[in-house]
Amino acid sequence: MSQSDQRDQLAEHLKLFGEFGVVGVSRDPAWRRRGDVAPGPAATPATTAAPSAATVQADGETTVESLEMLRAEIGDCTRCKLHRLGRSHIVFGVGNPSADLMLVGEAPGHDEDLQGVPFVGRAGQLLTKIIEAIELTRDQVYIANVIKCRPPENRNPDPDEVETCEPFLFRQVQIIKPKVIVALGTFAAHTLLRSTEPISKLRGRFYRYGDAALLATFHPAYLLRSPDRKRDVWDDMKKVRAVLRGEAPDVSAQP
Repeated sequence: MSQSDQRDQLAEHLKLFGEFGVVGVSRDPAWRRRGDVAPGPAATPATTAAPSAATVQADGETTVESLEMLRAEIGDCTRCKLHRLGRSHIVFGVGNPSADLMLVGEAPGHDEDLQGVPFVGRAGQLLTKIIEAIELTRDQVYIANVIKCRPPENRNPDPDEVETCEPFLFRQVQIIKPKVIVALGTFAAHTLLRSTEPISKLRGRFYRYGDAALLATFHPAYLLRSPDRKRDVWDDMKKVRAVLRGEAPDVSAQP
């Protein structure tokens, strides 16, 4: 790569970090640490191929087959009232079914409902930048929501809607078996952690969720309204990156 290409690539990286809310850089080695921790199974994506989508489950099915069966079980869901409140599509999940990192949001919004894909609107574009900031791509992670249908006018999900739909999320986690789960926002954190603590108190710490380490952080939609909290999410995601690269998480007691 020529020096000109290197400069262009560096400029693009700095532009990305600037949009994500990272202000400046530091000479502190801890800030830019990348390779001091021996990589585990989730080594640096630039040098490690993505996990195979045909990973075999204990029952002989692949993760793809298991997810397809779960999606078929959901069907054209009528289990809660959302199916008659203007839903266009069920938004199941997207990404690498054998991902080490799974990100869980709240519910589909307008754009997601139209396309049937999670996180494709403005908040989704910011989530893509967040993923890229830890040197991954959307294709290397798995993205899902607590509930699979859009609440009208993007209102908060009702308790009965969460209770009806959350078993499908739990089964997605069981099938994918991620190494790290990131709960994006209050509803994802409360659902997965069975906690009522505010997200401001839950964020930034790892908790044990089955065999995975779970970290809660602010939802990208909240960051669009409160860009001053982007730095908090950047700090959280650096912790996620370290664990994906083999560093043992400092796990807190369940909230």
